[in-house]
Amino acid sequence: MTLQDDIARVSVRTMSDIRPASEALRDMVERNAPTFRIAITDNICSKRPMVDDEGNTLSSEVFGFVSDEERQWSEHRVALSSPLLRACRYESEPFWANEEGFRTQQPNPYLDGIDLSNFDKRAMCHAAVVIPVHLPFGQIGVAVIGSARNQSDLSEVYENFADEWAVWVHRFLAGYVKLMRTRKWLPMDCQLTKREVECLRWAAVGKTDKEISLILARSHATVRFHIQNAGEKLDAVNRSQTIFKAAQLGYLGLAA
Repeated sequence: MTLQDDIARVSVRTMSDIRPASEALRDMVERNAPTFRIAITDNICSKRPMVDDEGNTLSSEVFGFVSDEERQWSEHRVALSSPLLRACRYESEPFWANEEGFRTQQPNPYLDGIDLSNFDKRAMCHAAVVIPVHLPFGQIGVAVIGSARNQSDLSEVYENFADEWAVWVHRFLAGYVKLMRTRKWLPMDCQLTKREVECLRWAAVGKTDKEISLILARSHATVRFHIQNAGEKLDAVNRSQTIFKAAQLGYLGLAA
């Protein structure tokens, strides 16, 4: 099969696609690495499990996580304590990890500070290849792929298959999330001006309107106007929500 064929098999466009696409994803991972299995979530901060069109939980029904200790989707603390999921907040490319550290395609100093103590219990595996998927509005999905034989060194599997797995996982999760996102949290086609973004970026790092006015050489009233105007465009109720919504839309990314 070609890469295009594989992508088509894991694409989700309707609710009825979810079950066969998830089964295809499972089978394609096993095709590359027969002793490995995949755990996947569309949102690392949500306890809501991924389901098919009939409401069946994919983790148990498709991916084979059936024992009580494997029901990580029902334990909210996993998203906060697991070093693998914490790393997904700082890394957007595939990586692999065990108790000795994280291995990435390029150095990422943010991962160096993550606590790896008691790794097996907190990560719920000996080692895993991890595929972070950064989705619109700040949502983070992830696939964790590990060996049922408790392998600790996944360098060869990572080198051979991680990039291919990343394409499949991204396509599957992106389609799933579009179907499942039923509530509109943000205004459609909201376009902020350069000056509004500039003011919000300074506000996001804790500067007051007066401080921003000095930095930008604009009047206090002008700065306040730009932030309030941005809030109206974003349908925000206060300054904090204005900054939050602007960040979700990618206007306040880290400065170069």
